[in-house]
Amino acid sequence: MVFDKPEQEWREEFSNTTYEPGSAQERALVRKIDMRIVPSIWILYTASYLDRANIGNAKSGGMEEALKLTDNEYSIILLVFFISYVLFEVPSNMLLTRFRPSLYLSGLCFCWGGIAACMAACTTAAQIAGVRFCLGVIEAGFAPGIAFYLSSWYKRHELAKRFAIYYTATAVSGAFSGALAGVITDKLAFARGIEGWQWLFIIEGVASSFIACFTWIILPDWPATTSWLTPEERFIAIQRLAYEGIGGVSNKDNQSAEPTHGEAFKMAIRDWRVYLLTFMYMLATGSQTIQYFVPSLVGQLGYTGYSLQFMTIPIYGVALVFIVFFCFLSDIHKERGNYVTLTSFIAGISFIICVAVDNQKVKYAFLCFAVGGVYAACPLTLLWVSGIVDAPAEKRAVSIAIVNAMGNSASIYGSFLWPKTTSPRYVQGFACTTAFVLTLGISAQILKYGLTRWPASRNALPVKADIESSSDTKKEVNEGV
Repeated sequence: MVFDKPEQEWREEFSNTTYEPGSAQERALVRKIDMRIVPSIWILYTASYLDRANIGNAKSGGMEEALKLTDNEYSIILLVFFISYVLFEVPSNMLLTRFRPSLYLSGLCFCWGGIAACMAACTTAAQIAGVRFCLGVIEAGFAPGIAFYLSSWYKRHELAKRFAIYYTATAVSGAFSGALAGVITDKLAFARGIEGWQWLFIIEGVASSFIACFTWIILPDWPATTSWLTPEERFIAIQRLAYEGIGGVSNKDNQSAEPTHGEAFKMAIRDWRVYLLTFMYMLATGSQTIQYFVPSLVGQLGYTGYSLQFMTIPIYGVALVFIVFFCFLSDIHKERGNYVTLTSFIAGISFIICVAVDNQKVKYAFLCFAVGGVYAACPLTLLWVSGIVDAPAEKRAVSIAIVNAMGNSASIYGSFLWPKTTSPRYVQGFACTTAFVLTLGISAQILKYGLTRWPASRNALPVKADIESSSDTKKEVNEGV
């Protein structure tokens, strides 16, 4: 890594400097890193989500008929992705702490784009499933990697805003995927002898690999190892996190003071908070498997062809508004638990109404609210991990990966909740997701009580900082904000 000064020199130069929270220099630094980090990870996540979720659009766009897929085969195709996704999340996040994130995250995008494009060449359900398994291996490191990456740059009460903007990629890509899928499957059907659903895989996969060729240039690495930051900016970037007791990633010269991968893993699995957060995230992601069946649910309301793809767009539009609105409120009020509960209950009530009423327009409206509530609850739950388990950095990385990996394991059985045999009301799927989100809302309040009843000791957090945390920071650590 190339610096204008060796790290030891600039650390010594600023060793007697006092960090001032909220200073003009800090605000300028945050704006500077925002301009690089937020747009880059948003674009990467959009590419990730398109390549992961376009299987539903491909199914509705002709793949089901072309490959003669049964309900069970389609569920297996969804399932195998999550098997590899769950298995490789923790190892991938362990590796991220030892590599440059600009290269690592962009490299993942380049690889998954190529793999996703290969699905166009598949002629059987088994082949599609095999490629999806490989796609899960590569994509496994991205979502937990981003959660850890952001927590290594931003304070607790800054995270939800940035993560909300990042997470809107799920809604935007969901809406864009519907529109794009409608155009591609309709206009490019059998162009050059290739079916529309095959063109969908090719175009979106190649686009991801193309994007990755540029994002690695823009993304910063770690606060202590980013060459385009001045020594003063690196000092502020490190100390503003240390001020809140958040452990950062050291450079290679200082890694001896950090726990090993094995030690970090043991620290994470001995923390009771990780288990409850894992359970909560399993409920959230189990509910979010509805995203793979949105085209099918909309189709049961009487829409077909391009209009079916188009009518998925408002659903994701509502989800986008929910994500931004509730995550921003969460940061403003420095509160996670109550907003997890609120969004979960909105989703649960909406799911109940979707089953209870017969009016198609009412069903569609509350399907929008239900998906919006689920989409908002997911990032709020995952963000709570980095707010609670904040140091050392290696433990935080492993904890985020464990929660994200085990949480996404819910998608394995969630893929079987919406069989076509239960249409048009899909009572089984709606009943299960209702139970999931209502339990999630209750669990959030249980965790809030637990954090108050058994607060984390600031003295137990192995963070080496040159400054003392304020009383407000200690309170935030124990509340997990």
